[in-house]
Amino acid sequence: MMMKRSTTSLKMLLSSLAVLFIVFIGCSDAVFYLPGMAAKDFAVGALIPLKVNKISSVHTQIPYKYYSLESVCKPERIVDDTENLGEILMGDRIENSAYEIPFLEDEGECKVLNYFAKDCNITVGERALKQLQERIEADYKVHWLVDGLPVREYEKSAIDTGFRLGFKEKSGGDSKSTLYYVYNHVDIILMYHQKQGSDTSYIVGFEVEPKSIAYDTSSYDVSNTYLCPKSKGVAQSVSSKSESILWTYSVSFKESKVLWNKRWDVYFETGDSSFHWFSIVNSLMIVFILTIMVAMIMMRALRADFRKYNAIDAEDSEETGWKMIHGDIFRPPARPMFLSVLIGSGVQVFFMTVVTMVFAVLGFLSPAAIGSLATALIVLFVFMAMFAGYFSTRAFMFFKGKNWKKNTLYTAFAFPGIVFGVFFIINMFLRGSGSSAAVGPGSFAAIIGMWFGISVPLVFWGSYFASKKPVPEDPVRTNQIPRQIPDQIWYMNPYLSVLMGGILPFGAVFIELYFILSSLWNNQFYYIFSFLFIVLIILIFTSAEISIVMCYFQLCAEDYHWWWRSFLVSGSSAIYVFFYSISFFGQLQITKFVSVLLYFSYSLIMSLAFFVLTGSIGFFSCYWFVRKIYSSIHIN
Repeated sequence: MMMKRSTTSLKMLLSSLAVLFIVFIGCSDAVFYLPGMAAKDFAVGALIPLKVNKISSVHTQIPYKYYSLESVCKPERIVDDTENLGEILMGDRIENSAYEIPFLEDEGECKVLNYFAKDCNITVGERALKQLQERIEADYKVHWLVDGLPVREYEKSAIDTGFRLGFKEKSGGDSKSTLYYVYNHVDIILMYHQKQGSDTSYIVGFEVEPKSIAYDTSSYDVSNTYLCPKSKGVAQSVSSKSESILWTYSVSFKESKVLWNKRWDVYFETGDSSFHWFSIVNSLMIVFILTIMVAMIMMRALRADFRKYNAIDAEDSEETGWKMIHGDIFRPPARPMFLSVLIGSGVQVFFMTVVTMVFAVLGFLSPAAIGSLATALIVLFVFMAMFAGYFSTRAFMFFKGKNWKKNTLYTAFAFPGIVFGVFFIINMFLRGSGSSAAVGPGSFAAIIGMWFGISVPLVFWGSYFASKKPVPEDPVRTNQIPRQIPDQIWYMNPYLSVLMGGILPFGAVFIELYFILSSLWNNQFYYIFSFLFIVLIILIFTSAEISIVMCYFQLCAEDYHWWWRSFLVSGSSAIYVFFYSISFFGQLQITKFVSVLLYFSYSLIMSLAFFVLTGSIGFFSCYWFVRKIYSSIHIN
């Protein structure tokens, strides 16, 4: 009867979660989907849709919609593509454009975009020119898409997508005076691969060569012809209070031998790939050797201890070292609820990370699917809340805790609440800046709905099942009166040992961390998920290894307060991650307050996630180790 009720309640819970998920997504302006990767072929004369995305700068880290530029030409009706949550959080806003590109027709002919846009004024006022100057000063880049391929500048590094909005130069001998020029003409170069036995082709490359050209518009009538007028022979300035700007373009097609399924390879070719490979292999070998060395030391030390403690005819039966504290080793820690909440949050981040890496390695989260990685991280974090509730409650029961429902509430709202609070503050500043990365009301409601409608119920669900499981019996009895801890050697000081313990896990990931931060803050693609998965495995082993070693040294010093230290030893690597983020900040040349706030807020979230992740790995490793050794000895 109880089994039937449990099954029925489980079905009702899953059904309600599914309904809530559909309702919140349907009511929001963010749709959670991974874009399709099916090949699209084009026939001769078919119009190729060129879509505009955002403008971004590595100096401000604040993206804007392309059509936030008041001077650019817009189509008669702007149509937004359906975007997933990851695209919205990254500031991607994909919209249609006024560019007319018939496939394999009018090759190389210069056209005026103002003609096709119909409502694009040639005369640009002071306000729009000032906006262009500010964006050029901040070195903003334009991002376009054709058939899902991001634009890259002609004969430039493919990893740096987009092309510059304009350029600036100093005027005369006055270093304080700056002239600004906009790239108002683009030579669009489309590479195509001819489909065998068919009249259709695939788009396999998209490049743009931007130019700044001032046209003679004195006798030009945009309503009569779309052909470009004569050039004045100078660049198009935007430094005065009023300018006549024609936005022009030409299109050329080049046949390519690149297959459709290989068209993204050029975006992943980095100049420092050999350094990347060498660094990863070097890090892997160092950690592997250290692991073997530490394992050998631990095995020899423990075997000697077991022989001494379990010897039947031992001459000296006096207990020393870690066996001497067997009556206090499972004494509950201080602030057990706080520790169990951190452990549950760490397990949630752990499962989110592992599942995401598996999907990425299998190719489901390709950079070709814009925003898929960020969307997967958020959705998986929400659904992995069931593990947070389960393991948090189990840890709380290990600590002899009684009020598991209160512990569940803290687990459901503590770590997610901190992340959401930081995100809310960031979003307010982004909305104040008019950035496209600001989340709208619909998406905001969807995020809150996922938290309260899916994550929180899953936490309680996991906690409920954990509360029904019996607590494993301790292998040794706990004394009623705690024993006094002897004076510790200086290097076993809790603060020093915790900081020392975090070095090894950080050393396993800091090289890969450089590539991740470079890709994230320099608007580049990160694609070597197989290496990242290897680094994740190394991180798991090193976090477990250093926690066990430091725990063993602590127990040998007859200090039984190991619960918190087992979490903090490996978790302290997050301190080094945060300080590394601070040192990396010097390479970005960010000066605006909102940009600085954005960088350090996201770095804080990343470091907190790294803290609970590595800390929970260290805790469960030490818990297994302590139970193992104390269940293997004979207590008199």
